[in-house]
Amino acid sequence: MDKAQIVENLNSQKIKLYKEISNTIIGQEEVINQIFTGLICRGHILLEGVPGLAKTLLIKTISDVLQLSFNRIQFTPDLMPSDITGTDIIDEDNTGKRGFRFIKGPIFSNIILADEINRTPPKTQSALLEAMQENKVTTGGVTHSLDKPFFVLATQNPIEQEGTYPLPEAQLDRFMFKIKIKYPTKDQEIEIVKSTTGSSKESLNQIVSKDELIKFQNIVRDIPVSDNVVQYAVNFVTSTRPKNEDSPQFIKDWLDWGAGPRASSFLILGSKAIAALDGRTTPDINDVQEIVKPVLRHRIIANFNAEAENITSDDIIDKLIDTVPK
Repeated sequence: MDKAQIVENLNSQKIKLYKEISNTIIGQEEVINQIFTGLICRGHILLEGVPGLAKTLLIKTISDVLQLSFNRIQFTPDLMPSDITGTDIIDEDNTGKRGFRFIKGPIFSNIILADEINRTPPKTQSALLEAMQENKVTTGGVTHSLDKPFFVLATQNPIEQEGTYPLPEAQLDRFMFKIKIKYPTKDQEIEIVKSTTGSSKESLNQIVSKDELIKFQNIVRDIPVSDNVVQYAVNFVTSTRPKNEDSPQFIKDWLDWGAGPRASSFLILGSKAIAALDGRTTPDINDVQEIVKPVLRHRIIANFNAEAENITSDDIIDKLIDTVPK
């Protein structure tokens, strides 16, 4: 099967996948699309939304239709790194000889939901983020590889900040996307109420196998990108840096820090995935624009002037979309 056929197959499977997910999840099409884009790119995602928007159900549903193992870790102030990664215990074999045996933690799964990651201290946050970066866990001098594919979705509650430990910018940068989950529309909420208060439950069919998903992840990396698309992505990211002399004046007025080179790479990788999911073998500038918000909103640091004027990161990105030439 050549590249074009694999891309066509990916588009066909995406349509089936989204239809299957819609049997359980009502609305949230944009969020589902962005999550699946991140998954195809082997990227991790930070989800932000108030309680009750079915974040856990959404991730569990995606893992079911993809035939992937799933673990949810509730982050609390007393959670220890070993509660995530696992620990060595003393074990005795049939001969009476004692030794250490590693008991795997919940991180040894394909999809991890790190629920309320900002409720646990930095030491425990770092244990998860190190595993995200290295795709392995080291304990007692022994390295244990994590299952593939490995995908972390961490959630944050935007309205409760008391007793939380916000992620430092350097750790936020390890997440490919920051996705904001919004309230459903009134019609969608009516459907949600009907489905959650009845007795019937939809059974999910498994659409994509683990091997197929890995194949799709590999093909996305091989998709070619034209130089003008790469140039646009780099221009967009460098325009977020206040100390760049070519940056617009509003960037210098409203931002303390801009995005780094990882943002440029994620814009191109994400645009490749969007094109492949649409059945196209190369991305264009519109694909880059589609994901600039989830890629950049947690990588640009607004200053006091922006906060005083009630200017958000998304507002600044919208203004840049109108400013940076195609």
